Amino acid sequence: MTQLDTSQRVLHGWDPEDPDKWDSGIAWKTLWISTITLFFGFTTWYLVSAIAPILNNIGFDLTASQLYWLTSIPGLSTGLFRLIWMFLPPILGTRKLVSLSTLLFLIPLFGWFFAVQDTSTPYGWLLTLSFLSGIGGGVFSGFMPSTGYFFPKSKSGTALGLQAGLSNMGMSAIQLATPWIIGASIPLISLGTAQRNAETGKDIWLQNAAGVLIPFVIVFAIIAFFVLKDVPVKANFRQQIDIFGNVNTWVMTVIYVAGFGGFAGFSAQLALLITNNFGAKSELATQFAASELPVAAKIAFWFPLIGAATRALWGPMCDKFGGAIWTFIGLIGMAVFTGAAALFLNPDSPSDFTWFWTLMLIMSFFAGLVNAGSFKQMPMILPKRQAGGVIGWTGAMGSFGPFIAGVLLSMIAPATFFWGCVVFFAIAAVLCWVFYTRPGAPYPG
Repeated sequence: MTQLDTSQRVLHGWDPEDPDKWDSGIAWKTLWISTITLFFGFTTWYLVSAIAPILNNIGFDLTASQLYWLTSIPGLSTGLFRLIWMFLPPILGTRKLVSLSTLLFLIPLFGWFFAVQDTSTPYGWLLTLSFLSGIGGGVFSGFMPSTGYFFPKSKSGTALGLQAGLSNMGMSAIQLATPWIIGASIPLISLGTAQRNAETGKDIWLQNAAGVLIPFVIVFAIIAFFVLKDVPVKANFRQQIDIFGNVNTWVMTVIYVAGFGGFAGFSAQLALLITNNFGAKSELATQFAASELPVAAKIAFWFPLIGAATRALWGPMCDKFGGAIWTFIGLIGMAVFTGAAALFLNPDSPSDFTWFWTLMLIMSFFAGLVNAGSFKQMPMILPKRQAGGVIGWTGAMGSFGPFIAGVLLSMIAPATFFWGCVVFFAIAAVLCWVFYTRPGAPYPG
């Protein structure tokens, strides 16, 4: 029997390392509610990447550079928002943090719902909505440390892997669902006007991509407010910034920027990169002969889906074997397969796209290993009070990936960008080996 009074909103005496002061039911309930709400946060964050390739089809007149910037801005804002949210868990507590943060998703969702229905919407307003969409990804650096308060170290890999991996699937879900839900008039959702697809001459409802999320966001914000509880972990701003005196903060930042930053950056930009670099003509495109949208908009979801699923499924493996070995293997794989994919970026035949896409999907799998392994490492190699802050900080730095990728792809050739990523992934792998993976490493975990 637990000695906790679970009837109160604040769980006084909570200690996940002590079976008598830990309630697994509350811990897992917290995990599932916060994970579902975070899932909708990621769909909000990646909404722009799903609708941007379609905007010109319905009457907008945006250049390739403008579209890259549109899909990169949420990465910038997410990183900035995460720098705020990383300090909120010990200040607000889990219940208020999750419920109030979730309500903020409604701002960009309603904004996009109306903006896409008017092709005269100023580009500046589209950039503003892209920036606000970053709120959905920004809450990650508050939700993840908050969840970490509820689980012992022995289960941290599984718990954080599930939360991060399943919520990351929001990136894939919005890219998968958008081409389908915008093609139908949905009762209570398709409240606005339809747009005419210039390529097919058929009506689509692009506002559905945002509108379908709004009821779920409202429901889960209410659930979070009335069901979740708080763990009395308190720390002021000055106490929290001592993480920057720990060398592991900086090494793990480089590693996570490579792992999640690379994964998120490619996830946000691949649809546009494929459209701009390969066009819709490829061997794979023949599978979508009846497609009413660019093939890239139909298949882009596979990349974030594979990486997110791997991250979720690999948590138990990280708990069993440690996170460092999987982080190292993942970084090596990312470097190798990103380099291999770069060889097909100047296509001579339609089959080059098939090779490119296959290699990138394999790269996503290895990114999932890095993201699962690194989040297992941090609670193991860092003091308990610092672990949550470092998770929030590294999450913030990693979320700049879509912004960095978008800006660079608007300035340099895709092949140059890819080879730059290869070098960065290799550097991160060397750091992982020296600090965490090699025999006799100073910080095994």
